[in-house]
Amino acid sequence: MTVHEIISELKNRSFRPVYLLSGEEPYYIDMITDYIMKNVLTEEEKAFNQTVLYGKDTDAVAIVNSAKRYPMMASYQLIILKEAQQVKDIEKLAFYAEKPLKSTILVINYKHNAYDKRKKLYKAVKSSGGAVMESPRLYENKMPDWIKSWLNKRNWNIEPEACMLLVEYLGTDLAKIANELEKLIISIPGQDKRITLASIERNIGISKDYNTFELQKALVQKNVLKANRIINYFAKNQKTNPVNLTITSLYFFFSKVFIWHFIKDKSSRNIASVLKIHPYFVSEYELAAKRYNPRKTAMIISWLRDYDMRSKGYGNSSATEGDLLKELVYKILH
Repeated sequence: MTVHEIISELKNRSFRPVYLLSGEEPYYIDMITDYIMKNVLTEEEKAFNQTVLYGKDTDAVAIVNSAKRYPMMASYQLIILKEAQQVKDIEKLAFYAEKPLKSTILVINYKHNAYDKRKKLYKAVKSSGGAVMESPRLYENKMPDWIKSWLNKRNWNIEPEACMLLVEYLGTDLAKIANELEKLIISIPGQDKRITLASIERNIGISKDYNTFELQKALVQKNVLKANRIINYFAKNQKTNPVNLTITSLYFFFSKVFIWHFIKDKSSRNIASVLKIHPYFVSEYELAAKRYNPRKTAMIISWLRDYDMRSKGYGNSSATEGDLLKELVYKILH
């Protein structure tokens, strides 16, 4: 089942006896778990009928014993098993899942990996009318659309550059991104309902002018002055702009530029698909490929690996992080 199908059923108060929620992306797992905890039972019913268990502190026998109890003065009892991946004998829950009590709702919150479909518990939950949901981690190229979709549901929108800046700094952690978007919505005054680079700088503290995204653009344009301004800013603000993260970001960028050179079908759609980037930024990679031929790009990737090791102390005894970054950027530009 999808997250939307499960939430839709829950809103209609149609409950499954067992929910097996698993995957690498915890955001949707926690969303469904939290919704069930807040909405299935009333506050009065929760006192006697809601139990929260944690994987590291329990085992299958204790979970089954809890699940086999009958509700007190309520239609359902709710058992929430958090961090279920830490239950060592979790497969033993299959015996309960084959014939679960209709008056018990058991939520299995299993994170970090999708539950193995070949296992007995997975098959038992499915065959007995339970709900199985897999929550895969999103790739970075999917994040801009996810952010726009999240905001559109709240009648907000975002500038493409602002969107990519959030992805650049927050990565693919959906919970972290959603939390920052919530802060922005609360903080931005007026009726504009639009997130810009300026509003991100004001409310989150990410500089709209001095960030790895802008450094990347400066290198693509071979804008020496702009690139030097950014790396000088990074050198003075190393806590918020650590050199290893900058190098990692540039490494991923130039690795994709290198791949671009060997893609036969250079249509925007195919480039976006192969490189796993948003179509909006295909033109930037095209320009980078024109400015940096395959040989130069391969050299840059080699330098980035070397400077990454040096930034961690290997083969470097005296140069500061700022000095390393300045030296690296000089080599890339010249």
